Amino acid sequence: MAPSDSQDLTSPGPVDTERVADLVGQLLAAIGEDPGREGLSDTPARVAAWWRRFFSPDPSAAPTCFTEPHLSGQLVVIGGMSVWSLCEHHLLPMNLDVVVGYVPDGEVMGLSKFGRIAQQCAGRLQVQERFTRQVADEIAVVIGSTDVAVAVRGTHLCMSARGVRMEAARTTTLQTGGRFESDSVLSQQFLTLATDRWRVA
Repeated sequence: MAPSDSQDLTSPGPVDTERVADLVGQLLAAIGEDPGREGLSDTPARVAAWWRRFFSPDPSAAPTCFTEPHLSGQLVVIGGMSVWSLCEHHLLPMNLDVVVGYVPDGEVMGLSKFGRIAQQCAGRLQVQERFTRQVADEIAVVIGSTDVAVAVRGTHLCMSARGVRMEAARTTTLQTGGRFESDSVLSQQFLTLATDRWRVA
């Protein structure tokens, strides 16, 4: 099983930190600042270093599955995974709260790997809708099944800090596959567990 678009998760090329630093210095000058003044003199290099780290999330080990032969039909939900990404339309941060549900069949996926997948998908210019699908696709590949659901609640600075400036606005996206599409009870169980913590957040 492969993600619906194999090019989606192609890592960006290496960041030219020297050029980025130069461009940040030019930006500071263009908005009327003095890039050489105290407080700003090291800013271009710091910003360039951040861009390099952002586009190079820790690849860690490959996602691992563990055999559990007596396990079937159980809903597993992993929540509390918060990652940062960048809106590709405005280059402003978005915080994405991720909840994943899946139905293991004979083996379970190592829990920390769900967070690693979310970080990998977030470490690029993104839109929340595509991010949600990519996380679901990657997990489906690892577990060898489309019985995956991913819910994401996003806070977007492009909406809360610019434009309409609605600080309380949140965007929720949902990607489901396999039994989560055909079994309404399973789907409702996931949604109840996934959104419970969001109601009090």
